[in-house]
Amino acid sequence: MILTKAQYDEIAQCLVSVPPTRQSLRKLKQRFPRYLDGVGKNGAAPVLLELANEVDYAPSLMARIILERFLQEHKETPPSKSVINSLLRDPSQIPDGVLANQVYQCIVNDCCYGPLVDCIKHAIGHEHEILLRDLLLEKNLSFLDEDQLRAKGYDKTPDFILQVPIAVEGHIIHWIESKASFGDECSHHAYLHDQFWSYWNRFGPGLVIYWYGFIQELDCNRERGILLKACFPTDIVTLCHGAAAP
Repeated sequence: MILTKAQYDEIAQCLVSVPPTRQSLRKLKQRFPRYLDGVGKNGAAPVLLELANEVDYAPSLMARIILERFLQEHKETPPSKSVINSLLRDPSQIPDGVLANQVYQCIVNDCCYGPLVDCIKHAIGHEHEILLRDLLLEKNLSFLDEDQLRAKGYDKTPDFILQVPIAVEGHIIHWIESKASFGDECSHHAYLHDQFWSYWNRFGPGLVIYWYGFIQELDCNRERGILLKACFPTDIVTLCHGAAAP
């Protein structure tokens, strides 16, 4: 699905209902005594999860804040980000059993953030990379994948480098990147800065597939060498054989 910026802004406006972070944290501080009282009465009850929902704060982010504060009070040195992430991925390693249960309930009930969501996103991304690989093989297009490129010493690589360039809609394509997400302004500009222009600088012009669509106006770098599509292209022209078989 490709949306115009106006269409995307209209949808986004309908979804903007979460209050600012500072406001949520202020509400949390006001209600924190209730959390302590609640877990004191019943450590198995989803007290922290209910508190997060009450102040409109992502449960996994709430769990991170409470866990970080707990570790600060019980450790001589401030906890590192890697330690906190490890405990969020495996709450059973948290030394306080009640807090471990509270964190676990927040993680498994958060549909937007947290390690469980990260695993789901990673799995979906991998699934679409496999889909793209199968489509390239189906078209008899030779390529090197990310693992093969890293074995050759490349540190930052697209998902696939085409060993023989192709043309799509009149544009030469040397590489293809799979994104199992919707391309909005924020994410796309970050990808341009962190990934796409680096690929372009090293490998030449390429194609980005946003499998869940993108904002139409973002496809503005075609002439500079970055083409956006919402699906695998059907009008591929190979260097030697003309249009690829449908």
